[in-house]
Amino acid sequence: MDTHSRSFAKALSWRVTGTIDTMIISLIITGSIKLAATIGLTEVVTKSLLYYFHERAWLKIPYGRKTAA
Repeated sequence: MDTHSRSFAKALSWRVTGTIDTMIISLIITGSIKLAATIGLTEVVTKSLLYYFHERAWLKIPYGRKTAA
């Protein structure tokens, strides 16, 4: 079972990747570095928290797990 700190670290590393993607797409669409950064920084906070809680919830769901022999 993953610890809370491991789930949190996984959430952060994934969000860095996702935020860079969001900022690049936002920059291409808006042409504004400031707006792209604002969008990226906002979503990094909200999506990190959502991912953490999603990960913790899935740890409580036995679906797809193999039991130890």
